[in-house]
Amino acid sequence: MAANTEASGTADAGKQLLHLVFGGTLTDLDKVHFDDLSKLDVVGIYPNYATAYDAWKDAAQRSVDDAHMRYFIVHLHRLLDPDAI
Repeated sequence: MAANTEASGTADAGKQLLHLVFGGTLTDLDKVHFDDLSKLDVVGIYPNYATAYDAWKDAAQRSVDDAHMRYFIVHLHRLLDPDAI
């Protein structure tokens, strides 16, 4: 079985798999609708999923006491090159 290189963070050395980590306060826990877009927390853009996951986890743990605060990982590389797998 082939390993998922994106999940392990060991993508081809020359290939960037960019990921965006951001979060904000949701208006409703059942929907992804942010309370105030001007207050989104852009954590950063990362070269692979593994480092993005670490940043996501750190940000999510810092906001654990706020039930409406949510952080997300966006696979930018999929938006930039939707034909690539």
